[in-house]
Amino acid sequence: MMATVANLRAGFLLILLCVLQRSEAIWLSLPASGTKCVSEEIQNNVVVLADYVVISDDHVHPTPTISTKVTSPYGNTLHHLENATHGQFAFTTSEAGNYLACFWVDGHNPGGGGISVNIDWKTGIAAKDWESVARKEKIEGVELELRKLEGAVEAIHENLLYLKSREAEMRIVSEVTNARVAWFSIMSLGICILVSIGQISYLKQYFQKKKLI
Repeated sequence: MMATVANLRAGFLLILLCVLQRSEAIWLSLPASGTKCVSEEIQNNVVVLADYVVISDDHVHPTPTISTKVTSPYGNTLHHLENATHGQFAFTTSEAGNYLACFWVDGHNPGGGGISVNIDWKTGIAAKDWESVARKEKIEGVELELRKLEGAVEAIHENLLYLKSREAEMRIVSEVTNARVAWFSIMSLGICILVSIGQISYLKQYFQKKKLI
């Protein structure tokens, strides 16, 4: 029993550490023309931090440049940079939904070869500057790790609340859709019945005029 409890605690701590260290290293291969984008669904009031750097597959000099644009779910521009070989964007989300980061070659590619972009994307607690927190509050060691775990627990709780709200929204949408489909089915059935009655009435009058009945 004690071994089981210990395993559960270890598993819980592992989950917390995974959430705590949530950062994504992404590689994008950009074509000579066209745009490639990455997106992530993020809830409201979450810190987002990302660094990106251009790496030429042909190792030409000077390094080719790209343009970058980051937009919110409602199309607001959060970051826009042109003719750059590296950059960084940071913001706190003000609306929940898919945040989109797009990259494209701006034409300054001397070698004309392939271009790769390395993106280090961090959200939530992974984007927090814990070194500054430790210096400001004068904490270190185990106390600092406990603060990180506390932050991870809060992030998990907020994420669960967000998922709960999204599930409630989807349930409402599903119920409304089902109600509309039911009314549409009833209306379709009513129209079919009326059309059938009209056809029978017309045929009856026609046969009576022809003195067939």
